[in-house]
Amino acid sequence: MGPLHYFFGVDVNRIDTGFFLSQTKCAEELLDRAGMVSCKPAATPIDTKGKLSSTSGASVSDPSEYYSITGALQYLTITKPDIVYAVQQACLHMHDPCECHLVVVKRILRYVRGTTAHRLHLRGTSTPTITAYSDVDWAGCPDTRCSTSRYCIYLGPAFVSWSSKRQATVSRSSADAEYRAVANAVAECIWL
Repeated sequence: MGPLHYFFGVDVNRIDTGFFLSQTKCAEELLDRAGMVSCKPAATPIDTKGKLSSTSGASVSDPSEYYSITGALQYLTITKPDIVYAVQQACLHMHDPCECHLVVVKRILRYVRGTTAHRLHLRGTSTPTITAYSDVDWAGCPDTRCSTSRYCIYLGPAFVSWSSKRQATVSRSSADAEYRAVANAVAECIWL
């Protein structure tokens, strides 16, 4: 079948030091579908200072558009780990999206507009070591007061796994939330 070039919407470019993965075509199609091809790019995918409530604002007129765009953004996280947290925040409101949630999705799309040329570089290494980083937003959800855990894992110099997920229970302290985040990252490291 020959060398891999394209697989399920992911462009694969092989170079001497590894692979470049990108989803430029998928990102362009998503921007076209959302009517944001000529939008002004945003420097960041989300405003991390403001927290969205489930009950803030009027419901969107067409929730199916919100579901479709947010689902496509989830697919883009395969090669764009920089939007994982922002997309996770948008996905938290799938049950009843409001206008302010749609504004967040459009901000992510504006960020994607400015970063369509970015690629994920997977490199080979002769000494594979696993390095993990984790973080938590203690009691960050204004509705449930649950924390959001995040981690990213490198295998050698290659960025191979990442996650942003709301914790299932409310943590009593920031240390408790941090331990849960570290436990999730360690579990992923063991699996890898």
